[in-house]
Amino acid sequence: MVPACPPWIAPDFMLFDNVFVNVVASIQFCALAGRASDAFYRLTNTRSQIQAYVFDVIRATVPKLDLDDAFEQKSEIAKAVEAELEKAMSAYGYEIVQTLIVDIEPDEKVKRAMNEINAAARLRVAANEKAEAEKILQIKRAEGESESKYLAGLGIARQRQAIVDGLRESVLVFSENVPGTTAKDIMDMVLVTQYFDTMKEIGAASKSSAVFIPHGPGAVRDVATQIRDGLLQASASHS
Repeated sequence: MVPACPPWIAPDFMLFDNVFVNVVASIQFCALAGRASDAFYRLTNTRSQIQAYVFDVIRATVPKLDLDDAFEQKSEIAKAVEAELEKAMSAYGYEIVQTLIVDIEPDEKVKRAMNEINAAARLRVAANEKAEAEKILQIKRAEGESESKYLAGLGIARQRQAIVDGLRESVLVFSENVPGTTAKDIMDMVLVTQYFDTMKEIGAASKSSAVFIPHGPGAVRDVATQIRDGLLQASASHS
């Protein structure tokens, strides 16, 4: 049977970053075959001697490490302790079977500070991810609005092109069927027709609001004149 010392707590070792920790170590050992007399008679208190060696190695090793490295290198600390114990205790007839650094315990305030640092780092990452997600949403929303406006403008342009094509075709057909009419006469008639169609739609709508517009043939003539003047001015500015 391999005896094991109860875990030793090496108290208040200062690390490289000035943090004090308790190091918990556990040692398994046994007497070497054929050297039972040395193991029994040469040391009066084996456990106390082993503890002294453990504390000495930890005292020499741990101050070279900061807190994070100490947690990461527990196995290296254990190997250093085991190597020193093997060399020292073999002279007294003992074999070191296993050396474990069970835990490294900083002060409770240090633990809380470490947890707060970790929590702050995670919150920062979460905030960055949230901001990036909102940025992507805004970009996609802007792209959608841009595409929607583009398609709406394309639809309006096609609608107006269809109206122009229809008017041109109407003028050509009317000119062929009614000799002596001018394009102006035909456009005036088309405007009158559209005017009455508009009035009909307003009157047929169940929820239409009251619309006050100049009514009568003279008003239609004024509208036609304004449209012609606008077209002439546009042509003049392009030329």
